[in-house]
Amino acid sequence: MTTTTKAAAKKPTTIDIDGIMGRIPHRYPMLLIDRIIDIVPGEGCTGVKNVSANEPAFQGHFPGHPIMPGVLIIEAMAQTSATLVVASMDGVTSETHIVYFMTIESARFRKPVVPGDQLHIKVKKERQRGNVWRFRGEAHVDNVLVAEAVYTAMLVEKSTLETQAVAG
Repeated sequence: MTTTTKAAAKKPTTIDIDGIMGRIPHRYPMLLIDRIIDIVPGEGCTGVKNVSANEPAFQGHFPGHPIMPGVLIIEAMAQTSATLVVASMDGVTSETHIVYFMTIESARFRKPVVPGDQLHIKVKKERQRGNVWRFRGEAHVDNVLVAEAVYTAMLVEKSTLETQAVAG
């Protein structure tokens, strides 16, 4: 067994809500994923989001006809990807690093997402160069594609942010 295989064998294949919160800094109401499943470290995973009628966005989007905003679906994709990045690397947690969105490309919304739906957010790494990761994300409800996007994110050490803030 190679070192890479041993390291991959130690990584979890599912992450619950506590594990997600240990990897990304988001908290309610901006924490938009409930579980991560099917993890292949450094490659891809599936985020699960249970869409509930009591979420703040539904008060105004749209009264009497609630639809999950597309930007929140894209944010759920980003959170799924960020959790994957941090879970794939040794010594990286939400205490030491943060993952920032850099670009969003090719976003498409195919079908409305409503309360009661369960989103399965499938993310796959397209490439990685240093601390920049490019992903393709697809959101599905009942195996039907409802949204998709290509986006990039950067993993940044928090200590460098503190140094920049002091120097700035």
